[in-house]
Amino acid sequence: MPSGLFQANAAWLTIATIAHNLMRAAAVIAGGDLSRARAPSLRTKLIAIPARIARRARNLILHLPDGWKWRAEFTRLYDTLASRPPPAVAGS
Repeated sequence: MPSGLFQANAAWLTIATIAHNLMRAAAVIAGGDLSRARAPSLRTKLIAIPARIARRARNLILHLPDGWKWRAEFTRLYDTLASRPPPAVAGS
């Protein structure tokens, strides 16, 4: 662990666990070959991508690289995370 303090180590472990779980969830949502990929592959293929962000009419537009191999998986992940959740049903 990075520190000699128990509380600091507990916080570090909690943050690392949350990051791991978020990365696994993103991989499952992306699907395809990435659903079983390890963390370094996910960082390379989904997180650290060379994209350009543009803003038009209060909407964010993400310009991905041309011919990028993981475009379909990333688009599936982005669309899932950017979509609005379904409305809650009253009385359930």
